[in-house]
Amino acid sequence: MRFLHTMLRVGNLQRSIDFYTKVLGMQVLRTSENPEYKYSLAFLGFGGGNPGQAEIELTYNWGTESYDLGTAYGHIALGVPDAYAACDKIKAAGGNVTREAGPVKGGTTVIAFVTDPDGYKIELIQRAEQAAGGGLR
Repeated sequence: MRFLHTMLRVGNLQRSIDFYTKVLGMQVLRTSENPEYKYSLAFLGFGGGNPGQAEIELTYNWGTESYDLGTAYGHIALGVPDAYAACDKIKAAGGNVTREAGPVKGGTTVIAFVTDPDGYKIELIQRAEQAAGGGLR
């Protein structure tokens, strides 16, 4: 068994694709349209769809502009080689950094948080280059 993807419902598919590709550096791996059931999908990931890495599935249900995220959702985490540099790049690309890079409370691991256009939280965890897995640089 292996982790394949996380699905996020989005209110504007192109806006979300732009965020994940232009701000976080992911690639669109595949898309599909389902006119009968009125939804569109986009799968994004790092490294051209490396089978060893999980993907993000963006689901747009036609005509739904926003969702209530509720209190159950926490965040998605991405490994980055330098959380400080990643925050600088995200801000330069127009992204929203909600917690600047720095040590986690009560520890030494360097983390940061950003928010996507639909309000989903994304944690950036500083890892050694190899452990970061080819993501945002």
